Amino acid sequence: MFSGANLPARARRLQQSAALALIACLCAGAGVSAELPRTMAWSAYNLGTTGNSQAVAIGKMLKDRYGVNLRILPGKNDVSRLLPLVKGRVQFSANGVATFFASEGVFQFAADNWGPLPLRLVMTSNGDSNQALAVAGDLGIRTFADLKGRRVPYVRGAPSLNVGTEALLACGGIGWEDVERIEFPGYQAMWDGIINNQVDAAFATTVSGPTRRLEASPRGIFWPPAPHDDADCWRGIHRMGPYFMPHIGTRGAGISADDPHEGGTYPYPLLTGLDRSDPAVVGALVRALHEHFADFRDADPGAIGWALERQIFQWVVPYHDGAVAVYRELGVWTEADQAHNDALIERQAVLARAWQTMSGSGLTDEAFRAAWMDRRATALEAAGFDPIWR
Repeated sequence: MFSGANLPARARRLQQSAALALIACLCAGAGVSAELPRTMAWSAYNLGTTGNSQAVAIGKMLKDRYGVNLRILPGKNDVSRLLPLVKGRVQFSANGVATFFASEGVFQFAADNWGPLPLRLVMTSNGDSNQALAVAGDLGIRTFADLKGRRVPYVRGAPSLNVGTEALLACGGIGWEDVERIEFPGYQAMWDGIINNQVDAAFATTVSGPTRRLEASPRGIFWPPAPHDDADCWRGIHRMGPYFMPHIGTRGAGISADDPHEGGTYPYPLLTGLDRSDPAVVGALVRALHEHFADFRDADPGAIGWALERQIFQWVVPYHDGAVAVYRELGVWTEADQAHNDALIERQAVLARAWQTMSGSGLTDEAFRAAWMDRRATALEAAGFDPIWR
């Protein structure tokens, strides 16, 4: 059972008060935080991506303001970003939507050496970009349906990219069976592939560094829309990617406020920890990101998304108690947010109990995955939750 999952309300309040008391020890005049360790390590996306760039900019702020040395460990896929967090080699991960997949124990995380993880959000970036599927501009493609028969990348060990791609293909009424699936070992390799004419599409946030390379290449870039008034399109998207939110993107390669992209998005990057992450450190990070936001907001086009007023507290992954304590103090955390968070933590507890029943099953590989996904769905439905994936 996850720590804190079923604490009574009074115990949670005491826990939050304790975290606040520790956070209050920040020495504002000296620019020193007793809660932040002198050295930290985060995992993040590869060098050149917006997630990595934002993590580096935050690291500079932490160094300048608090004397904290932040080491960024790049990971080419979702598994390689989360494994160091689980193993304790990094304190946090500047991750993508794989944080949600791992908390659910689905896709690559449905294996017997993974399972659902008690992940917690610290803070997220919600910028003016979209999470979208780019196509090479030299193809004349204007809708997702036009990708039928085209070469579409599949990145090994990266469900955040693959499921996002599949969800947007579904907007056009097609799936993997309707395209030529080309496998790549990582995010950067996928983008090299579209620039080098090995594939015809690639998934990314619209402000990611490699998208600019495609825009500047002879192929050019175009982002097919996911029209907000197209109910069939959004039913397809949400069937595979319930974490997508309709959004007008105004920042990125080939788009602007004058030429926006009508599509969808979700927070990225997600500063992710575990339920056992030190609440004092989590709270101190939230304070540092909020109080010194101006130090890094212009370092990357997506960094504006860390602003306090852009935080989305009712999404699909719960927030850490240390973060909640600070958000409450800042007056931005509501009782509705708390009820939503409690439900997400209870969902994780249901998944953890279901996972415990898989111990000693003797099953391997696909047989294990099939048995787990069936048991997962049964447990969630019995508790009144939507399994989403089966």
